[in-house]
Amino acid sequence: MEGVLKSITDPINKALAPVYELINKAFEYNKFLAGGALATFITIALFFLMVALISLGDTGIKTDNSRKLADVIMPERDIDTLFDDFEKPEEPEEQPEDIPQPELDISMVDNVQVAMPKPKANFNAGAGLFRDGEYIPLFKVTPIYPRRAQERGIMGYAIVAFTITETGTVKDVEPLEGACGDPRDPATEYRPCSIFNSAASRAALKLKYKPKIVDGKAVPVADVPHKFTFILEDS
Repeated sequence: MEGVLKSITDPINKALAPVYELINKAFEYNKFLAGGALATFITIALFFLMVALISLGDTGIKTDNSRKLADVIMPERDIDTLFDDFEKPEEPEEQPEDIPQPELDISMVDNVQVAMPKPKANFNAGAGLFRDGEYIPLFKVTPIYPRRAQERGIMGYAIVAFTITETGTVKDVEPLEGACGDPRDPATEYRPCSIFNSAASRAALKLKYKPKIVDGKAVPVADVPHKFTFILEDS
């Protein structure tokens, strides 16, 4: 490397010997002129040095003899399945229109006595008031006797209205009428009261009906009334 640089710089030095001599004379004459000449000389020397280094660097680059592999393309093939034909499963049988009874605490349509802790008395909660005899529930739900009415010995009834959905369940329950009195006494004078409204509304939500079918499709029925009767009987 040094031999190569020397072979390059020696001819340059010989060629620039007159320049050196001129620079020395210039320093003796004017140092500013000498400084400019020296800067010019350094610039020219650096230029030739760069050219030499570039030429030496190019000779050291190795040739890339590697081979590029061609892209491999797989041909399209038909995939044979193991089973050409298979039997379709049979369509399930249609569900019956009657909806199965849920497992709830139920009682018969007739009045049923249920024991209560306070006071020592029994009550029965009857139900009725069906519109045109069409919307009779599939089973009877016994409401919970209100504790305040039970402790005071209050009896009576509550009438609620609701919507029967396409599936036969009950929604949108609203109290229509409530009265306190003795339902066992035909001569009793009822007075308006709302003590049984909440218990009747909660019980109505547990009722289940057979959906109404119109043109082969189940439809909801609104404003269906239902009456719950609350009676206390001495044990």
